[in-house]
Formats: sequence, structure tokens, C-alpha cells
Amino acid sequence: MSLEKNLILLKQIDDCFLALNGKNLPSPANISDRYKWLHEDAPYSILAQNADAEPYFIYANKYALSCFRYTDEEILTFPSSFSAAIENRHERELLFNKVAQDSIVYNYTGERVDKYKNSFIIHDTIVWQLENTIGDVWGQGALFWREEKQRPDWYFDV
Repeated sequence: MSLEKNLILLKQIDDCFLALNGKNLPSPANISDRYKWLHEDAPYSILAQNADAEPYFIYANKYALSCFRYTDEEILTFPSSFSAAIENRHERELLFNKVAQDSIVYNYTGERVDKYKNSFIIHDTIVWQLENTIGDVWGQGALFWREEKQRPDWYFDV
């Protein structure tokens, strides 16, 4: 996907986060091109999946790609449930059921797997519904950190 299309989609993901959270996706105040920074330089993952019965990823920022060790093209080609090992997919499904019920879920921690089946832990995860202006759900967005406790000061404005 082109950078321009990624940035347009990222803005839509951010708008949904703002609608549910009351704040935009976190970033330092002095960023000149916020969406480009979120896509290319954010120190946390931003992902989105569509609302299909078997959802696929529709967006991943560069940090998320580095965590899962996929290229942008690769991550868009398989069901997003494959981001969890088989034994962890039920827990992941429970998370998304809670998101469907509550629209946004905070502070999730869970295990995920990269392209090579190496596991890693995601921390301080926020998952939210992606909805259009009339309330139709078109997917879910997620923000997570790979490290357990390291957060920049600007992050706590969330």
C-alpha cells in the first residue's frame, strides 16, 4: 500500500480512537507531520483489522511490522488471528468479544507470534472499534507496546 493510502487509513483509525478515547493516538507535541511520524517513527505498534468474519490486517505501522517481522505486503495477506499462536487464539477472541461489547478495551497484555513463530508479549494494549459516522463497524484498531514499562512522558496524555 502506498504511503499516502497508509496515512489516510491511519487518520481514520486515529479519528475512531479520538471518538472513543477523547484523545488522539499519542505523539509528542512538536511533531510537524503527525501521521507520518505515527506510521514511520512511533515507538509503539498501531494495527487495524477489517470486520470480516475472518478478519485480515488492513494496516500496520513500521513498529508493528518490526514486531511481527513481516513486510507491509505480507501482513495484509493473512488472517489477523494468526498473530497469536494456536493455543492463544481463544484468549485473543475473548478480547475482541469484549471490544465488540465495550467499544474500547484498555491494558490488555498477551502473547503474540512473529512470522517465524517466535513468541513475544504485548503490553498496555488498547483495542477499539473502528466505526463510520453512522455507527457501522468496519474493523478494530490496536495500539501496543513491546516493552513492559518504558513509556515517554508524552504518552501519558492518553
